Amino acid sequence: MPVMTPEEVERYARHIVLREIGGPGQQKLLNAKLLCVGAGGLGSSALFYLAAAGVGHIGIVDDDVVSLSNLQRQVLHDTDSIGALKTKSAQQALIRVNPNVEVTGYDLRLDDSNVDDIIAGYDLVLDGTDNFTSRYLVNAACVRARVPLVSAAMSQWEGQISLYDPAHGGPCYQCVFPEAPAAGLAPNCAQAGVMGALAGVMGSMMAGESIKLITGAGKVLRGELLIYDSLFGETRKLVVKPRKDCPICGAGS
Repeated sequence: MPVMTPEEVERYARHIVLREIGGPGQQKLLNAKLLCVGAGGLGSSALFYLAAAGVGHIGIVDDDVVSLSNLQRQVLHDTDSIGALKTKSAQQALIRVNPNVEVTGYDLRLDDSNVDDIIAGYDLVLDGTDNFTSRYLVNAACVRARVPLVSAAMSQWEGQISLYDPAHGGPCYQCVFPEAPAAGLAPNCAQAGVMGALAGVMGSMMAGESIKLITGAGKVLRGELLIYDSLFGETRKLVVKPRKDCPICGAGS
């Protein structure tokens, strides 16, 4: 295992002095390979903090381009990035934050033909997508690869987040959300609106869960769904469990 350089020791000093992370934990971050699906509102803050934390290799999947309406919450991008691929804009922003991080962009939409090959090279996946089709696709691939999944979602003033990790006793995403809601019951941000700073809160939570999982610090949200109501400043947790009849991770899968 390579020894951290003096520059790395200084850069990550505030992590290294944390009892729960220390030098060994920071080295785990430097060795980690993490994939973020979506470089939008949730991905923006998560990616910023994970690059700053020194996650050694970050992959980003997104086939979209930056638009003006994104900038209210997608802080990874700026006005000069309008029209650019989000993966390229994100890569440039992260390298400015931490040039020691390796960033790989996938300018594509995940589907059955590519999802397994892309996820296979990573230790952890973050899902920052905004639709159930993508969430179910990513979840199923993570279950097959036995890779933990940090997934968050948000709408209007409320966000939710959990760690889905059936390989270590937790439920998968489809255990908790067995089927997509009927059309119109779960509108996306473009339809329902979203308070911009909520993306920063939930994305930062995703980064925090990832850092804890990689380093072994504290207690992660495996088996718990955290719900944050930013309009009234309230949080609550729900216990979530694996379902034996889950078609993705259950006995009959």
